[in-house]
Amino acid sequence: MSFSGTYTALITPFRDGAVDAPAFKALIERQIAGGVDGIVPVGTTGESPTLDSEEHIEVIRLAIEFAAGRCEVVAGTGANATAEAIELTEAAEKLGATGTLQVCPYYNKPSQEGIYQHFKAIAESTNLPIMLYSVPGRSVIEISPETTARLAADFPNIVAIKEAGGSVDRVNQLVQAVPENFGILCGDDPLTLPFISCGACGLVSVASNLIPDVIARLVRACLNGSFDEALVIQKQYYPLMRGLMSLDVNPVPIKTAVALQGHCSSEFRLPLVEMSVDHTAKLRALLESYNLLP
Repeated sequence: MSFSGTYTALITPFRDGAVDAPAFKALIERQIAGGVDGIVPVGTTGESPTLDSEEHIEVIRLAIEFAAGRCEVVAGTGANATAEAIELTEAAEKLGATGTLQVCPYYNKPSQEGIYQHFKAIAESTNLPIMLYSVPGRSVIEISPETTARLAADFPNIVAIKEAGGSVDRVNQLVQAVPENFGILCGDDPLTLPFISCGACGLVSVASNLIPDVIARLVRACLNGSFDEALVIQKQYYPLMRGLMSLDVNPVPIKTAVALQGHCSSEFRLPLVEMSVDHTAKLRALLESYNLLP
């Protein structure tokens, strides 16, 4: 299996301290109706660090149940402890996930050899296709192109990388290093068009929680080579994409935006907190400028 197209990095709705399953189901229904190719539960946007293992696995189970085979479910099962990542990945495989997203180990700052050994152990523990996730803004270190190429060559179930380092040139470096059938997915909504023009094959999107139809249309246009059409969409929606990532730390703006639409509460778990009054007002004005509020 390979990964290609639009994948939504799902928010995790909470209500009264617990996962809000009805709101989560409705969110997934909107993603499918909007034409995304897959959903990614319990990644960064899904507030995975604040979920315990039981909740983490339950959110994956709910995502698989609610998707009901209508789109791919790429479960976020990465961790900075290899044994924990393996445990979560094995649980996701048993539940029926179609793939797994594996973040670069954060905080403990392993060497590139440590990164290789971490993903090697995970790959050997599962038959699921694996999407690596390089996000140096959060993990401090990156998965180098050389390490990515080594993993791709050694483990047939490591099939893609979500590249969220904010550099289009990383796509050029990866394209030179990895096998032709290895997938490179953009991890930053505003960089979708340049990433795909340089050889990426899709997007793991935050904004598609809010506008799945628009993001799916943007990615399809890029993949079809219709870059004039894609540029029109990119220019129109860039201010929204940018605002969702700059008014506060992700996932605070995107969950707040979905809450302002009335689809979930704006409840977070510490250490994340609700947006300030001033920033919420700016977000509301931004959403109103796109006619996205009821």
